[in-house]
Amino acid sequence: MVPDAFLTFPLLEQPEAIERLGLVSYDMDFDDTSLDLREYMGAVLRYVCADTRAVAWAAFEGAFHYDELLTDQVAHQVYGYCTTGTEPVVEWDTAALRGEEWRHRIAKARAVLDALLSASEMRDRKSRTD
Repeated sequence: MVPDAFLTFPLLEQPEAIERLGLVSYDMDFDDTSLDLREYMGAVLRYVCADTRAVAWAAFEGAFHYDELLTDQVAHQVYGYCTTGTEPVVEWDTAALRGEEWRHRIAKARAVLDALLSASEMRDRKSRTD
């Protein structure tokens, strides 16, 4: 399965450590609405989070500022996510996406993203002092 259109967008005002790691938003369009996109997104997320420290997510609308990523304000727009070492979660039910449990799960993914940023910043500081 290949998207009919594929665009990339850099996020605005990323912390320096994240920008260096290559945080990018991808916009994929599929013309065929009969495709099983849930299975496709699970496979994509699994691939992105395999064998590396990563957090990845899929959303109906993009958040283009780092401070908005994986927050309560946009949790209902996120329909899939994964973190390193876990199976991807893809949810299609809009009621579930608006629920408290989903917001809690998205907040955990954001915590992993923040931890990756902190670890990267600590490595940067250590390399500057060595």
